[in-house]
Amino acid sequence: MNDDQLLRYSRHILLDEVGIEGQQALLDAHVLIIGAGGLGSPAALYLAASGVGRITLVDHDTVDLTNLQRQIAHTTARVGQPKASSAAQAIHDLNPEIQVHCIQQRADAALLDELVAQATVVLDCCDNYRTRQDVNAACVRHRVPLVAGAIIRLDGQITVFDPRREDSPCYACLFAPEADFEEVQCSTMGVLAPLVGIIGCMQAAEALKLIANFGESLTGKLLILDGRSMEWSRMRTSRNPDCSICCNKK
Repeated sequence: MNDDQLLRYSRHILLDEVGIEGQQALLDAHVLIIGAGGLGSPAALYLAASGVGRITLVDHDTVDLTNLQRQIAHTTARVGQPKASSAAQAIHDLNPEIQVHCIQQRADAALLDELVAQATVVLDCCDNYRTRQDVNAACVRHRVPLVAGAIIRLDGQITVFDPRREDSPCYACLFAPEADFEEVQCSTMGVLAPLVGIIGCMQAAEALKLIANFGESLTGKLLILDGRSMEWSRMRTSRNPDCSICCNKK
């Protein structure tokens, strides 16, 4: 690290849990973020501010005026621009030394297989059930930790799936890929803006812990936030021995 980096990240370096080695691990890391919207915006900004050296943003959508109520990486001036490049601009303004790779296309299975293999940690910040399953499958295949967040209306949830651990479930253990799942989206159901920030920031925090190897991750635990009462519920999660993704016995 140079003198500017030592100063910029000094408040991390002061932490016993991070220190010089942990901060260097962050600088050397590559985080893949699927979705540059409500969850991806705060997650990307905090990861960039924290010094994650490389960030890849995948989002096929463009910035819409309705996004600005909660998607804090975007601005009124960038309405109509691709979300990935808009978020990259916000990252550059915050921390110009971060390398950002923007991909303006839908994250299909083939693209994810390529990108996940290059990542240190993956953040699922999307709002599509099929994409979530494809992200999970790629993470299991390449043994890359996945931090998954979701929110709708006034309810949020976050967990970590770590295929490097024998006891970790995967997303498909909790939500079967073949399930007839009814999609619910903010465009039809609504969402309280700050709650998106809470979950997105927690995703960033979990990613930092995994990269710098400190604390206890949310692997095997699902946190559920009720925004009406601001109360958290914690559920234990376990691997499904019949899971078609992480326990394939073929």
